[in-house]
Amino acid sequence: MQTLDYDTQPATAEHVSDADITAAIELFFLTKKGVAAHLVDVATHDGIVVLTGITDNLLARERAEEIALAVRGVRGVVNELLISTADVPDEELQRHVATALADDPAASGYDVRGSAADGVVTLTGTVQSWAEKQLVLRVARGVRGVRRLATDELTIQWGEVQNSDEETTTQIRELLDWDIRVHSALVEIRTYDRVVHLAGTVGSAAEKAQVVATAYQAGARRVEARDLFVAYWALTPELRRSKYASRTDSEISQAVLDTFRFDPRVLSYQPTVLVHHGIVTLSGAVSNLRAKQDAERDARDVVGVWDVHNLLKVRTTRFIPDLNIHNSIKEALARDPYLGYFDFSVHVRNGKASLYGQVSSHFEQAQAGAVAAGVNGVSDLENWVSVAASPGFDGFQSPARTPNADFALAERIRRRYFWSASLHNQGVEVAVEKGRATLTGTVDTWLDRDQAAYDAYTAGARYVDNDLLVSTVGGL
Repeated sequence: MQTLDYDTQPATAEHVSDADITAAIELFFLTKKGVAAHLVDVATHDGIVVLTGITDNLLARERAEEIALAVRGVRGVVNELLISTADVPDEELQRHVATALADDPAASGYDVRGSAADGVVTLTGTVQSWAEKQLVLRVARGVRGVRRLATDELTIQWGEVQNSDEETTTQIRELLDWDIRVHSALVEIRTYDRVVHLAGTVGSAAEKAQVVATAYQAGARRVEARDLFVAYWALTPELRRSKYASRTDSEISQAVLDTFRFDPRVLSYQPTVLVHHGIVTLSGAVSNLRAKQDAERDARDVVGVWDVHNLLKVRTTRFIPDLNIHNSIKEALARDPYLGYFDFSVHVRNGKASLYGQVSSHFEQAQAGAVAAGVNGVSDLENWVSVAASPGFDGFQSPARTPNADFALAERIRRRYFWSASLHNQGVEVAVEKGRATLTGTVDTWLDRDQAAYDAYTAGARYVDNDLLVSTVGGL
């Protein structure tokens, strides 16, 4: 992840105790999967979280930081986790990284190469933007056996025509104003010689990370964010309300198109965007399933979008035999640091892949689908991977053996919402019956709606009925 500057501003009166923050993060590490909780130590001082210990892959190191950033009361994260992974011979690791880049629909078109020595992969070449560089790094982190990435020789080839400092500032402001993940009314932006200086206040460390990422996406050479403070009071609904002021369909359409310009998976395809009363319809053709999925996700992150009808068609630029796609998916699953230990069956017919197998968590189930969807040639995907039943959860007995299991599950779900920077003050009601969680009420965005369901699963729900309504349309 992008390294951030952390503020030293004293905590406000609404400050959450360090001990409570530490306990919440440790609970999330234990239950959200993807992090070896027993190997990670958490310490908090004045809202700044320090992660130490070890993890077995770079994706888990990144995930641990993302989980901590999204906890209410956290003002910053210092990630000192070390990578301890099984040794992979240099030649084999280099081949796996090269295959991962070649199999990725976007990264395969970049002039990027990798070499390996003792688990350290050195990436060389050029990309056209900060977003493209982040995409390459994400692909390389997803290869089992990579301990560290050296990126000094992976450079961004800026175009001859660049925005002025004033244009960069304006572009960052517009992107933040339309981004449902950021409540940016209290953020100040100034740019000098392509160095962006951020000041003001946001409500969570995750929001701060998103503001910094947006500045880099807009072309910043460097971002100074030491004066952008994280304060609990900035999460209040009163400050959020202006974010969702009514927007016209034409304004929403242009904002969706603008987000595509900063997504390297979608940029080159120029999908057609139609908006009617806040409902977005995407049409046209893309060359891979990941681009179709990312286009929908990008649209849902735009203020004023009520729903997305994704009519994009996947049309590969060249014919790839089903057998080749099958083999590429199997290889991608095998080299993934989370999934390489599971046995999957893959069936491909006319580019449509069906994925079967059993994993131990909903996180791994989603990861399997994401890995398969990211393989060149996959035009559609059915994820039939199941999650193994567990006799208990976090030391609790199964519902069949514990009379109050439903009550305990509901309390665990509510506890996650309480500690979520984005959900803690929203109107989510939770009811549980025989392990099935039903969510009702209203949230600000589709992102919050999806997060609420995901948190219910990680708390131990076997099924989730997500009846939450989204209130972003018309400034409601």
